[in-house]
Amino acid sequence: MSRTLVQPVGQKRLTNVAVVRLRKHGQRFEIACFPNKVLSWRTRVEKDIDEVLQSHTVYSNVSKGVLAKSKDLLKAFSTDDHTAICLEILDKGELQVSGKEREAQLSSQFHEIATIVMDKTINPETRRPYTITMIERLMHDVHFAVDPNLTSKEQALKVIKKLTEHFPIKRAPLRVRFTAPKSKFASLTEKLEEWNANVISKDESGSQPSVVCEIEPSILRSCEERLKDVQGRVEVLSVSAHAEGGSSVDQYENTEESQSVPAVEIDPVARIGEAMQKQSISSEPENPGQGQGKQQRRCKECDVLVEDKLYREHCKSGWHKHNYTRHKNGLPPLSQEECLK
Repeated sequence: MSRTLVQPVGQKRLTNVAVVRLRKHGQRFEIACFPNKVLSWRTRVEKDIDEVLQSHTVYSNVSKGVLAKSKDLLKAFSTDDHTAICLEILDKGELQVSGKEREAQLSSQFHEIATIVMDKTINPETRRPYTITMIERLMHDVHFAVDPNLTSKEQALKVIKKLTEHFPIKRAPLRVRFTAPKSKFASLTEKLEEWNANVISKDESGSQPSVVCEIEPSILRSCEERLKDVQGRVEVLSVSAHAEGGSSVDQYENTEESQSVPAVEIDPVARIGEAMQKQSISSEPENPGQGQGKQQRRCKECDVLVEDKLYREHCKSGWHKHNYTRHKNGLPPLSQEECLK
């Protein structure tokens, strides 16, 4: 019985590694690292270099096991110490990741940005934060794309500015405490009126009266500068002041039902409610007592109640298909008569 002959390979091949690549002086240099360790090293979570590098060797091609030449190392790094060169490549090089790993990183950063946006924003009418699912939906609606070269906080601030242009959302106010000498407290009160501050409480006892209030985050620096005139100081108590209680989907659905929406334009609060309703399908009638036992389902696209046995035929109608297209484009539904016209 013949056996397969195995040809020995003189090259050392490395697989299942994280490759960090650096181009310098027209040459390509690579190092082989353990997966999921490079980012830990760069964020100073991992401090043992032996836990990061698979070998203290500089390659010109890791996948083929080709070592970098000493003359190229001397020309590019002015040294042939492989460990020192590995440290420089590890800090300045570009991490090569697969498509799935890159997609997972972008998805994780997208969720992190949405969390920051949720913490720093409120609904101006209810003064409560939106849910994380709603924030992610709105970020998709404005076609936001994650930039891996920027920090999550920088991108979150840009997202907030973009969302305020299209939806009823704004930065959550800062809750601060202003303190000033008793002789200058009247001047401080006048400045609070100029800043449109929402006063929460006052404490005028003692030689250093104080007032707790909410201000817009954008004017914090100017407040600190102008408080020097009255020998006062400012202390940030909360970076995002929300109303007591959390936000819920039912709150926005009830708001949408109670408001009368014009046929031409939709209330922006109702638009957010509709965007949130896309995440769930309601198959129960609003008034179970009506219909005398007939099961009904609500069509979100047409905004009507349809008997359960006729729901499938309704979804095949031209009226439903037309409203489905309008629903995806953020437009209000048309009645059956309007659709026929």
